[in-house]
Amino acid sequence: MSDDAADSLIPYDEIVQEALRAVVGRVLGEVETNGLPGNHHFYITFKTKSPGVDIPRHLVERFPDEMTIVLQQKFWDLKVEKTGFAVGLSFNRVPAHLFIPYSAITAFVDPAVDFGLQFQVTGDTPPPEPHEAAENDHPGGDGDGSNVVSVDFGKRK
Repeated sequence: MSDDAADSLIPYDEIVQEALRAVVGRVLGEVETNGLPGNHHFYITFKTKSPGVDIPRHLVERFPDEMTIVLQQKFWDLKVEKTGFAVGLSFNRVPAHLFIPYSAITAFVDPAVDFGLQFQVTGDTPPPEPHEAAENDHPGGDGDGSNVVSVDFGKRK
């Protein structure tokens, strides 16, 4: 392929991003129906100020750009919808209800099987600044991210 590739008139990047975010919805739908199997658990990173995100104000103040939640043992009322999901979580033993549209998700990781999806921020938005962990109540554990799927459709120059 040439470095002078023409801009596509088909929005491939948007189509692929939407399809990969549908994977998150399908996985969460399985958990909503059957619970978390085995050692599976999820780290879900999302933009706190994306359209449709509904989280307590104190969390937006603490994480003004992006935050990561953990769905492992202490979550409740998981409701998976076509456009996003709702879940109850505890932050420093204070319960909170969150709604997160799939379009706001920037990363989805299941460390139990080293699986992950990363979504690139589109537009002219600068990359997010590093942020603290969400600290919702959960036991620790990290995967090495060896099976992370990253999609980047930057234009070639």
